[in-house]
Amino acid sequence: MSAAAVPLRLALVGNPNSGKTALFNLLTGSRQKVANYAGVTVERKEGRLVAPSGRQYAILDLPGAYSLHPASLDEAIARDVCRGFYPGEPAPDALVCVVDATNLRLHLRFVLELREIGKPMVVALNMADAARRRGIEIDIAALQRELGVPVVETVAVRRGGAKALVEALDWMGADAQPPQKKLSERHGAAAGAEEAQDLHAETRRLLSLAVTMPRRTARIDDALDRWLLHPVFGLLALAAVMFLIFQAVYAWATPMMDAIDAGTAALGAWVSTTLPEGPLNSLLADGIIAGVGGVIVFLPQILILFAFILALEESGYLPRAAFLLDRMMAAAGLSGRSFIPLLSSFACAIPGIMATRSIQDPRDRLATIMVAPLMTCSARLPVYALLIGAFIPQQKVWGVFNLQGLVLFALYMAGILSALMVSWVMKKWRRDKSEHALLLELPSYRLPHPRDLLIGLYERAMIFLKRVGGIILALTILLWFLLSFPAAPPDAVGPAIDYSFAGRIGHAMTAVFAPVGFNWQICIALIPGLAAREVAVSSLATVYALSAANDEAAAQALSPLIANGWSLATALSLLVWFIYAPQCISTLATIRRETNSWKQVAISAGYLFGLAYLASFVTYQVAVALGAG
Repeated sequence: MSAAAVPLRLALVGNPNSGKTALFNLLTGSRQKVANYAGVTVERKEGRLVAPSGRQYAILDLPGAYSLHPASLDEAIARDVCRGFYPGEPAPDALVCVVDATNLRLHLRFVLELREIGKPMVVALNMADAARRRGIEIDIAALQRELGVPVVETVAVRRGGAKALVEALDWMGADAQPPQKKLSERHGAAAGAEEAQDLHAETRRLLSLAVTMPRRTARIDDALDRWLLHPVFGLLALAAVMFLIFQAVYAWATPMMDAIDAGTAALGAWVSTTLPEGPLNSLLADGIIAGVGGVIVFLPQILILFAFILALEESGYLPRAAFLLDRMMAAAGLSGRSFIPLLSSFACAIPGIMATRSIQDPRDRLATIMVAPLMTCSARLPVYALLIGAFIPQQKVWGVFNLQGLVLFALYMAGILSALMVSWVMKKWRRDKSEHALLLELPSYRLPHPRDLLIGLYERAMIFLKRVGGIILALTILLWFLLSFPAAPPDAVGPAIDYSFAGRIGHAMTAVFAPVGFNWQICIALIPGLAAREVAVSSLATVYALSAANDEAAAQALSPLIANGWSLATALSLLVWFIYAPQCISTLATIRRETNSWKQVAISAGYLFGLAYLASFVTYQVAVALGAG
């Protein structure tokens, strides 16, 4: 095999907000795969690049890191992979250190740390176009000479913006040499402090020698920050952004949802009429298609939610929102650093809980982990969408706002306010009166690139669809079995489903859940919902398809079935239940892994179940008293 046919392994490494992932997307495009590192839940991205010369590269996008002296699991993984010590991960042949050309004062220190590893390295001055617009002059030849490694400019958001980087990598080839310049070796107890001083001194020397910067920050950043970080206007802008997200989730997704719903309904009807009567017909039409189709229909809403989160993250707005909310969150027993993990929990509590590793204070981290499940994750969205669509009329409020979107916004706000109250109680309970300073890097504002948004949405769509094709499909088939067997006896007078395993379980559970207005169908759906909340929708679809009196009723959409069969009080009670419902088993497992404590798992599940039951009980009883029962 020729040398060019052997892929050169590159590790793409850099500070957060350096544009590293955007550069990775530019280099690899769709030729990438996402997994997790062995034994941990940190995301691992690897992609392929074939250069114009024909040389192949395997590129690993490492987690963002500020230092090789790790303060988080992400930084520890980045360090170990760069050094070739991570178990099961081949050592990289070379490093590509991505730095923000507009913020070299912060990023150059990490370049010097990476150089000490002694591996072949290229420094990519990313966002070089933004640096030129700000009048920042970088003497690349001087920087390259002083660092002893190739230095190239890149623009990750422009086609061809990595051409110089690819040429430098080709020039290095398989015979790439390690850096020729390194800081002097230090030994003894004071080695760490002396090394840090050396790094800071060397960074200052390089900046004075090779970088001319007319001003520390961009004028546009300062102008926007005057408004977006204002204690009043900034909070109003943040509230407007959040409100826009929840309105868009309904207004923009409806046409796509209608198309998916019509397609799955047509497929189910075709299967019912084509296949002969029997268990296979029932499994496919009433089990798999009705159950899985009832979840896939909400994919557009989930992708719209993710699109907003990705856009806010790419734009540089999220750290500013964290800074803006720090004082308010500190009053509730959290810190501004909790904002990004909690915002991530709107997509899924699992990555939100994992993101708490960036919170150094143990009390703040534990409080954030315990309240993260109260954020309305995307798995709740199918349940909310089903119930709101069935019971809340689609009409305008004040001629502008969508009433269904307002209800969804209220549900999200209820989760947020509940999380703040729970964290406040935790703060009082632990009697922690200390203040924890918030230190955050505020990156420059930038327009999100459509390519990066589309790749991010594609990855999340695949994760959702794999979940649908995995755990949701398996649970749907299991539930169909429990709903179908044993068959009703010949002298049965009631519906056949009443005699099934699931029917008996559901009727038994009504003794506990009758005070909150849940019928036996809802009780059945709650059980598989513990594995994944969105399974509750597919479970209800399967239950009602199998309990329908005839084929025509079985083919109907789920929404009109529950609209005709439930009271408004029951629907409101179930909506409130899912604000607080004990999180899915995967979330509980993540809490166990992150806290290393079964006690915290028991506390989390216990208080969430208690809140859910109490809030649903009050909601149902008040609604019945007001005539909604």
